[in-house]
Amino acid sequence: MKKIIFIFFIISFSMITYGVFFESEYYQKFIGFGILILFFIVFPLFSYYRWKDKKMEDYYLNKENLKKFRENSDL
Repeated sequence: MKKIIFIFFIISFSMITYGVFFESEYYQKFIGFGILILFFIVFPLFSYYRWKDKKMEDYYLNKENLKKFRENSDL
């Protein structure tokens, strides 16, 4: 999974860089597709990879977690 994310990131970054520095006939399409790959493929895959083994209940704002937060707060 890590390698796939890295490959898509390199593809996206290289397309954006090519579109910015080498003004070819389709430079706007290179920049656009690079950003689409980055936001619709790389970021969701990265988010899934980082959060797949976490318990989401630990991050909910319920009474128990608010109480822990208030007890640990130094304000």
